[in-house]
Amino acid sequence: MRFELAEGVASVPAERWNALVGDDSPFLEWEWLASLEEAGTLGAERGWLPRPLLGYDEDDELVVAAPIYVKGHSEGEFVFDFAWADAAQRAGMDYYPKLLVAVPFTPVGGARLLTAPGVARAPWIRGAGRFLQELCKGNQLSGVHINFCREDEYEALRDDGWLARLGLQYHWVNRGYHGFDDYLGELRSKRRNQVKRELRTIAEAGVRIEVRVGDEIPDTWFPAMYRFYRATIDHNPWGRLYLNEGLFELLRDRFRERLCFVVALRGDEPLAGAFNVEKGDALYGRYWGCDLAVRNLHFAVCYYAGIEHCIERGLARFEPGAGGQYKQLRGFDAYPTRSVHYLAEPRLADAVARYLEGERDETREAIDWFREHSALKAHTAPEG
Repeated sequence: MRFELAEGVASVPAERWNALVGDDSPFLEWEWLASLEEAGTLGAERGWLPRPLLGYDEDDELVVAAPIYVKGHSEGEFVFDFAWADAAQRAGMDYYPKLLVAVPFTPVGGARLLTAPGVARAPWIRGAGRFLQELCKGNQLSGVHINFCREDEYEALRDDGWLARLGLQYHWVNRGYHGFDDYLGELRSKRRNQVKRELRTIAEAGVRIEVRVGDEIPDTWFPAMYRFYRATIDHNPWGRLYLNEGLFELLRDRFRERLCFVVALRGDEPLAGAFNVEKGDALYGRYWGCDLAVRNLHFAVCYYAGIEHCIERGLARFEPGAGGQYKQLRGFDAYPTRSVHYLAEPRLADAVARYLEGERDETREAIDWFREHSALKAHTAPEG
């Protein structure tokens, strides 16, 4: 195994990078990651220095890649380690810079170590993990954090001594519905009536909702979608302006085939929208915003339109993003998310390991509770 760091995903030929992505998450594709770099949303001055990992076999063939960033803070990660950073500071340790293996600003699961077809993943996962550990030791980095990783990565690195962390998200799973009414029929009566009331208020407000994918998306919707994104950031105290209009333009030109836009209109004027990404059998919700507040519009645009789209397209699941127990009330059930962490300072690693043991138990209990109290009747959630 031979590993090296590149100057950014954009420096790697797109076809070579995407050959390793294959059917995995669309947010791992060159077009998404390189666009983040080229739009200026990343960089050392923003605390996100791209240094992707490339791995070569004995024939000098590229068989492994991973999106890696040297981080100067912990924002935009969605696996929160602020308390760890605070504990390190109080103990006189430097927590930053650190290494992050993840998709920037995107709490979506998927492979974090991409491998060529036919490559035995476990040895390469462990080999890359050890390379990153040595990189930390030789460059005064506090540790490595691999967020929203796949289960095989989680298991291989946990067995190699990394700290394991569990989180949860709410995902919708298609139970073979033939139409939106089938989904409504699976909800418990209280929740079903709630959804109907919410959709009725949208119709009474004179708002219609359209879903467009790929080339069907009008060019005029891209600046509108950025405007909606900015509105959400500007109107919420927790908002962080990670993205810029240049990114939306790049995605329009090179990532359109993956996009699914849900837009609420009054007449021909867009007044709200949800920026979604679709690949394979999954729909991913990313950004939302509105020019005009209409009661229940958020639920209609971000969830119900996405569910109906999944049913019509035969998609198996809908991942609407992090947070929000209100998703659980609308038929999105709790599923685990995984991350693994290496901390170079033994004292900090020991304290975090004790904390994570209790947190994992609490997370498992929370997932069990949410599934027992699912909004879906006769609930039998799939494993995983």
